[in-house]
Amino acid sequence: MRRYAKAPLLLSFLAAAAALWAFAPVLALGGQDTGFLPRSLSFRGEVRRYEVYVPADWTPDKKWPVILFLNGTGERGSDGVAETTSGFGPALKAHPERFPAVVVFPQCPGGYWWTSPGMTGLAMKALKKEIKEFHGDKRRIYLTGISMGGYGVWRMAVDHPGFFAALTPISGAVHSPASIPEIPPAIDLLPGQDPFAALAEKIGATPVWVFHDADDPLVSVADDRRIAAAFAGRPAFHYTELTGYGHLAWLGAYADAAWARWLFAQQKPAAPAR
Repeated sequence: MRRYAKAPLLLSFLAAAAALWAFAPVLALGGQDTGFLPRSLSFRGEVRRYEVYVPADWTPDKKWPVILFLNGTGERGSDGVAETTSGFGPALKAHPERFPAVVVFPQCPGGYWWTSPGMTGLAMKALKKEIKEFHGDKRRIYLTGISMGGYGVWRMAVDHPGFFAALTPISGAVHSPASIPEIPPAIDLLPGQDPFAALAEKIGATPVWVFHDADDPLVSVADDRRIAAAFAGRPAFHYTELTGYGHLAWLGAYADAAWARWLFAQQKPAAPAR
């Protein structure tokens, strides 16, 4: 006699399978895997793993916006996956329709910070590799990061002026936080130089939207308030101070559909014809 699984058990199995399928790579109509895909590169003589997200409707027939996300301290490591589990990764999984872009998730190695010497080179190498592989539009390259990655946003923007179409640092700062003093500052300074004025000068006209919680217990909001003052009067600069999230201001920022619309509205001007 043929036996069948009881309905609750079968439904539980199907639900679990569906959850795994939702986040597993799938094959697009054109034959390209989509979703969160594992990648690796060689950096300073070591293999560094990371992930890239490819939209379900990706096609090589057009150029795509590209978002570079810099993870926080708790997601450092070498597994190439943890960097997708906090910050932008969960927001992308919750609302993929808001983010029609290729998203690159490099992972900062343990024992380093995104502001450590040379670490922005790791992120940039992964970014350029995926821009090439997935037909990235160089006029629409966006940079965002959380906590330590918020520091990294400023550092990358200073190290690569004019490269990004828009910046969104969240829960970051310029100075090393009192809670983690070993994090290098986001910008190198000459003696007596005002770091906030120097940052505003180096960022120039690049559109920026900064998010921070007023009661952040780990990284004080003070630096971002001074950054906002330094950028005051620039129409391309936005500053949102949230409440109720503590250090996790990205939960509110990345859930804001208005921010997603703003991000994709930014693009660098076309290069002049020769």
